[in-house]
Amino acid sequence: MVPRADALSAQAGFSLIEMLVALAVFALAVLGLLNLAGESTRTAVAIEERVLAAVVADNVAVEAATLDVRDLADEASGSEEAGGRDWRWTRRSSPTADPSLLRVDIRVSPPGEERVAAEVALFRSLPQ
Repeated sequence: MVPRADALSAQAGFSLIEMLVALAVFALAVLGLLNLAGESTRTAVAIEERVLAAVVADNVAVEAATLDVRDLADEASGSEEAGGRDWRWTRRSSPTADPSLLRVDIRVSPPGEERVAAEVALFRSLPQ
């Protein structure tokens, strides 16, 4: 028996319900990928901020390592430009359990914020 042309055309292709289900599954996959791309962008911005703040902290630490130890006794603060932004830094010195060492703490904050984005501790020997 030969199949009729009407029966073949009804079986070939997708129904409207099948197309809607396939479109819904595709839309969910696209939403998941868009969310992933957004999260990746947010992470990249946070990493960039931390790296730039760490560069500023390292620069201030190098300056503190080359300063006279007597100049480190005073608390200091300032700003430095990195990545097109002005970063605020503070430098504090404190004694350690070893009387021949001085601890220098450096904290860097993003512009216009109070939170610390990078922190470095440096130890300097005191003159005998």
